[in-house]
Order: sequence, then structure tokens, then C-alpha cells
Amino acid sequence: MTTYIHDLQGWPDFTWDSEALVGALAEVRHQQGRLLGQLESLGFPVQQEAMLRSLTDDVQRSSEIEGEHFRTDDVRSSVARRLGIDIGGYRTASRHIDGVVEMLIDATSRYDQPLTNERLFGWHTSLFPAGRDGKQTIRTGAWRDDVSGPMRVVSGPIGRERVHFEAPAADRLEREMSAFLDWFNTDHRLAPDPVLKAGLAHFWFVTIHPFDDGNGRIARAIADMSLARSERSPQRFYSMSAQILRERATYYARLEHSQRGTLNITPWLSWFLACLGRAIESSRASLGTVLQKAHVFQSVTGAPLNERQRLVLTRLFDGFEGHLTTSKWAALARCSSDTALRDITDLVDRQVLLKNPGGGRGTSYRLA
Repeated sequence: MTTYIHDLQGWPDFTWDSEALVGALAEVRHQQGRLLGQLESLGFPVQQEAMLRSLTDDVQRSSEIEGEHFRTDDVRSSVARRLGIDIGGYRTASRHIDGVVEMLIDATSRYDQPLTNERLFGWHTSLFPAGRDGKQTIRTGAWRDDVSGPMRVVSGPIGRERVHFEAPAADRLEREMSAFLDWFNTDHRLAPDPVLKAGLAHFWFVTIHPFDDGNGRIARAIADMSLARSERSPQRFYSMSAQILRERATYYARLEHSQRGTLNITPWLSWFLACLGRAIESSRASLGTVLQKAHVFQSVTGAPLNERQRLVLTRLFDGFEGHLTTSKWAALARCSSDTALRDITDLVDRQVLLKNPGGGRGTSYRLA
């Protein structure tokens, strides 16, 4: 029978090699400070746009790790509406998308509030507003009960499944979660450092695996909450979930290895700090796009951009696929082709857009 970390004597008294982690922790702290300092110097509108982009990315990628794919426009609209950011009209998102957004924003905007059973139950209910995950009924607002058998993480076809992990039995969950929450809610200014605490909380929670489903997403939200505490700010300008998605195979391998290992989780924390550093660096590339967009909007002379122009230009900066044509503009802005052509011509005249080589029915445009 496989022994997991939660079966070991002394659980959950984790240990780690502080000397082995001190360099990586100092570097991540430096990266955090540099990024926050740069954004603070750029003004509130740019900060809002950067946070909108980061939170949208975080919601999408955290769900993609679990195999769910959301439309960028729907997520962006849900995030903007909850943050009170004007994006020139909101789309109607599903209750499921709104629920994921509500969980993440609650975790980061109220980072200084205690994490409780009730708060976790609320997050879990938000993730599964219909009480189902596909065809499977989800027990929401309560810990799992294991009536269908032990909680296991498995892969492979039926009959030849590979068990990667088996969580603690359901009858242990009350005391397991009580110990976790007591630890998490201790003064976050005390040891361990809140960045290390983020990595430890992520591992500890996902190892307890207290819910029928959604444990990974909630674990990442808890880590984001601890990272917000480390910065003493609700503003999020980088996405740990996006970086975990890029490194998904390594993430699961490190997680499984640590859950089958000893109470010394130095290897897990070392990987977590390195992944976090890469997440912050990746956000700097995204910030370049935000700055470029702000520069374009601020440099436009003459009459202000209309709502349709702001909408489509935002789509271009957010990763529009293919070439922009009059018909695509009309579809995005929900206007006539004549109106789309007038909007485009105006932006060409103001040197915001350039016409691509060629012409006729295939005329297309790009950002100047």
C-alpha cells in the first residue's frame, strides 16, 4: 500500500531548508517590488488595464489547467464589470464564468480578511452554481463525504487507471481543515514569509483535497490570496495560474513526487518560487502591450475615439487573430459595413491603423 505524506507521523509539520531557498526568495521579492514600482509610476488607467489583463488571464488559465476553456471576451467582461472598469460595453457571461471571477476577486481584494469554512464553501458554490460538473453531481457548501469511495487523482482508461494520489479520508476533513485554516490565518507578517506561505498553502490545501471537485482552482486562489498579502495590495499584475499552465507537466510531477515524499518539502517550494519568478517576468511582456495601447489611445489627436473604435482597437491589442478587414470590424462592433469603413478610414487618417499591401475585396489593416 502506497504511503502518502498525510499518512506520515508528524503530519502536517512541514520542514524546508531555508538556506537552500533564501536566494530564490530574495530574487522573487525583488521582482515583485520592481514590477509594482514600475506600475505605480504609470498612473491609475494603465494599472487598471494591466490588472484587467492579468485577472482575465488568471481566470482563463486556472480553468484550462482543469480542462475548461472560456472565451476571452466573456471573462474580460465579467472581470471588468466586477472591478468597475469601463471597457465600452459588457458581454453577458455564464454563471460559471462569473463564479470563477467572483472567487478570484474575493480572494485577492479581501486578502486581509480571514479564510473560513464559510468563505471556502462560498467559493466552491460559485465554481459550481448548478451543483454539477458536466453530468456529475457536485456536493457544494460542504466537504466531500466519500460515499462513492476514496478521493483519488487518477489517469488512464477505465480498468487500467493509474492512481497518482489518494487524499485523506473524509472523516478526517474537519480536523484537517481546522488545522490548515488556523495556520493560514495566523498573522501573515510573521514567519514564514508570505511568498513561501503561498507555496506551502497551495500544497497543503490540494493535498487535503477537501471538495468533490475544484480543489486545484481553490488552491491557486488561496496562493493568490497569500501573494496579495505578501505585497499588501489587492492589485494583481501577474498570473501564477498562467505560468503553471505553461509548466503543467512539471507542476503535476512535482506535486505527485512531494505528496509521496517526506515532510521536508524543499523541492516543492523551490519549484514554486522559480515558477513564480517566471510568472512575474512573463507579466512584463504583457505590460509592454498595455503600455503600447495606452500610448496609442493617448496620442490620438482630433475627436475622441468612438465606442466602436475603442472596442476593436482593444481587441487588436488583446491578441486578434488574422488580418483586420471591414467585415470583421462590422462583426466585432455590430455595425454596418459602411459604418465600419468610416471608422477604419478615420483611424487610417489619424495614423492609428495602416493599410496592408494589396487591395480590393481583400483589403486589410494593422496597427501602425
